[in-house]
Amino acid sequence: MLVYPAQAADTSTRILQGGLKGPAIVLIHGLSSRADRWVRNLDVLGAAGFRAYAMDLPGHGLAAKGGNFDYSAAGYSRWLEALLESENIDRAVVVGTSFGGLIAAHYACDFPARVAGLMAVGAIGLVPAGLERRQFTMQWLGEMSRDAVAARMRRGVADPALITEELIEEDWRINNSAGAAEAFARLADYYRDQIDDDAAAPRLAARSPRFPVKLVWGALDKSVSTDYAKAARDQIPGATLDFLDGCGHLPYWEDPETFNPLLIDFARHCLAA
Repeated sequence: MLVYPAQAADTSTRILQGGLKGPAIVLIHGLSSRADRWVRNLDVLGAAGFRAYAMDLPGHGLAAKGGNFDYSAAGYSRWLEALLESENIDRAVVVGTSFGGLIAAHYACDFPARVAGLMAVGAIGLVPAGLERRQFTMQWLGEMSRDAVAARMRRGVADPALITEELIEEDWRINNSAGAAEAFARLADYYRDQIDDDAAAPRLAARSPRFPVKLVWGALDKSVSTDYAKAARDQIPGATLDFLDGCGHLPYWEDPETFNPLLIDFARHCLAA
């Protein structure tokens, strides 16, 4: 796996890459997360003949933080396009998890010629979440104590034993680094004012059948319910939905032995189509 810095639209980031040749797969992490959540997937995708890329979104990980970035779905979509352009990625299967699923969906609608297929994993922002869910996220975006970070990480998986003290320490330090509080405040504003208006399912439904759409959910997801997944599937014509047994909100990380073949098969199907 390669790890290197990159720059797009005057915003710095870090890229993790698995594989040097082949079609591209772009992996987009979720809220308050970072690129290395995909470490259990990147090299496997590379060994299967793909170039797999995961990047730190602005405001996250080792990317630039602070209050000056446009933290909306549209802002992230434009930034992602600039990043793919800078990395000479002409076309990719785009995968987004949680908040990254919203970004991936908007990117696919904004730049469909770039997208061979879209996979959304435990994605928020496909259909409106409602005030209560938005308020829950707004609250925790302002709570970055070590205990709060640990509780969220353990809630995100079916087996809390997967969350080590080292992972908690790293998340806590990164999410309290310079500029992080300002970035999370702007993201909280977006959740309060705009995210439900940006629900991506109607945009995906209005697209021509230009690229396949697959939804993947942990069957035990406590963060974004399986009912939400079914509602999103029902609004996106042609979309398929797979549940991964024994997984919570992070099935790609909790059960890569199941998730990786699923993604590889989907990517090959998209490229063949």
